[in-house]
Amino acid sequence: MTATPARRVLLAAPRGYCAGVDRAVIAVEKALEQYGAPIYVRHEIVHNKYVVQTLEKKGAIFVDVTAEVPEGSIVMFSAHGVAPTVHAEAAERKLATIDATCPLVTKVHKEAVRYAKEDYDILLIGHEGHEEVIGTSGEAPDHIQLVDGPEDVANVEVRDESKVVWLSQTTLSVDETMETVDALKSKFPNLLSPPSDDICYATQNRQIAVKKLAEDAELVIVVGSKNSSNSIRMVEVALDAGAPAAHLVDFASEIDEAWLEGVTTVGLTSGASVPDVLVDGVLEWLAERGYADVETVKTADESITFSLPKELRRDLRAEAAALSSAE
Repeated sequence: MTATPARRVLLAAPRGYCAGVDRAVIAVEKALEQYGAPIYVRHEIVHNKYVVQTLEKKGAIFVDVTAEVPEGSIVMFSAHGVAPTVHAEAAERKLATIDATCPLVTKVHKEAVRYAKEDYDILLIGHEGHEEVIGTSGEAPDHIQLVDGPEDVANVEVRDESKVVWLSQTTLSVDETMETVDALKSKFPNLLSPPSDDICYATQNRQIAVKKLAEDAELVIVVGSKNSSNSIRMVEVALDAGAPAAHLVDFASEIDEAWLEGVTTVGLTSGASVPDVLVDGVLEWLAERGYADVETVKTADESITFSLPKELRRDLRAEAAALSSAE
């Protein structure tokens, strides 16, 4: 008789929450604890269905536009950042604000402002319509043009080829971004690079880890939401790295058992906005189907943390009341 191959799970490390997401989620929880419900949040605080639903149950109200927030309320800006016009809208509506923008996104915003002041044409590599791209573009709308992948480079025109710089959305695929940068450099030899890579450390680390999984796994499962850019990229990275199959799921219940046919090794990871409870749920689901042997594949150590937004150290309810009563 032929022995049945041992089934196993390769669990990526690092995976899940990055420092910016951890900070943003804790900021909502602290605001609810400190000021009481409701706390309004402009857009999803992070792109994860479970996190948003959990915070809604605690009293967070997610809105698409600032106009939906009642005057005199507290509003929090999501980890993806917002344009200066949004801050102005909040001031007009007399809202007390908490800015939970990831510090790494804030860094890109500051770079955009600096290069615009120096009158550079700024080529922002990113995906049209993504909240982070909208926020960064809003810092210098007259200087920034979006480049949505290598195929978009042919459409790029600049005023002065000696004053061109590229910036990028922080959650992109590293490989795709550098492919776009290479294409831009071929067109604009004097293209300036930002002082440091804009793609965040967590995005890079999770993509490196998923490439490692793809070396041995017949199936890679990425836990993450469909609107999470970094989670979607991880599926693409797994496939590009040679994984025969890779799928994105929010919950274990979304896994199709047919995916396991002929699979002895499953690679498992999660996007930067995914709490570990969802990964644990997938591990339990896999264990019930014979994949009880779990081996951690570690490719990096992460020790970065960010301090909470400074606004949480103030009495924002009193500030909101003062703003709404001011003439």
